[in-house]
Amino acid sequence: MAEDGSIVQSSSSAASAIEHKANARIGLLGNPSDVYYGRTISFTIDNFSASVRLVPSEHLIVTPHPIHDFVQFKSLSNLVDRLNTEGYYGGVRLLMAICKVFHNHCNENKIDLHQRNFTLSYDTNIPRQTGLSGSSAIVSAALNCLLDFYKVRHLIKLEIRPSIVLAAERELGIVAGLQDRVAQIYGGLVYMDFNKEYMDKFGHGVYTPMDVNLLPPLYLIYAQNPSDSGKVHSSVRQRWLNGDNFIISSMEEVSTIALDGQKALLEKNYAKLASLMNRNFDLRRMMFGEDVLGAINIEMVEVCRRLGAASKFTGSGGAVVVLCNDGPSQVNRLEDECRKIGFVLEKVRVSQPCMHEED
Repeated sequence: MAEDGSIVQSSSSAASAIEHKANARIGLLGNPSDVYYGRTISFTIDNFSASVRLVPSEHLIVTPHPIHDFVQFKSLSNLVDRLNTEGYYGGVRLLMAICKVFHNHCNENKIDLHQRNFTLSYDTNIPRQTGLSGSSAIVSAALNCLLDFYKVRHLIKLEIRPSIVLAAERELGIVAGLQDRVAQIYGGLVYMDFNKEYMDKFGHGVYTPMDVNLLPPLYLIYAQNPSDSGKVHSSVRQRWLNGDNFIISSMEEVSTIALDGQKALLEKNYAKLASLMNRNFDLRRMMFGEDVLGAINIEMVEVCRRLGAASKFTGSGGAVVVLCNDGPSQVNRLEDECRKIGFVLEKVRVSQPCMHEED
């Protein structure tokens, strides 16, 4: 597969195979206001990715992953242990959901699809429950495969595709916003404005790609055994819907942080960026509460702050993005502290924007 995730044309019987990848996503500023008609800045990274492969076949087949869709166990207790650590969530359900949503979207928009069949399979190395958008990466990669297999890429606009990915995940009851899917469909660094009037009129936000070279060196910390990030939005969402003044005003400030962050990036004002990152997390902490965020997630932020580094969640928990403005010595101290606690620290490798034919 090409570095940009474009179609792979191989030899022999696999000559017509299509393969796409989608990279893990880091929410830099503004999350979780994407769920509340706010603004965000996100970018994709080359550290982790998911790939989906589509091969023409006689029957339509969705192939289970040998690890992530494991269905054979040594015993009943082994099955229970597996569910306790990995959950019920494999990738097969994601592939089936995007097939359904894609099919329905094409029907509703009078886009004709040929009747040939295919086999879908996937692979991923995105750590689970780290707020790096592992599920949406699989769906985004699968959507790109379907666009090419049916040759309809030119008929489904780029800005519409994240909404299709989100619809597939919502089909499965996954609570999420558009931010992750926009970042993974566009790739690279993207500023997003989810203004309600615009969203209601056009069905998508205003998405502005930015030069990835505007970003300073960033680092990623994640836990080996993170808490489930899927529960984070629950109570805050309902309070927002109920008109809770504190939640509404706090979420508006989170949204403004992304707007201010865009200016800070354009000016390469990294001291301001660090301040905004810290404030973003502080607001999340006040809105959601420490019990919801979880002790491990909070400690990932606190270890950075003890050393003077800025940090915030990459998503809803499980990993944090870190800005060390004091240079290599600060990074070295942070690495030592993470090692003692048992956290993983690695430098972020920002990916370039996605480049697909006919886009």
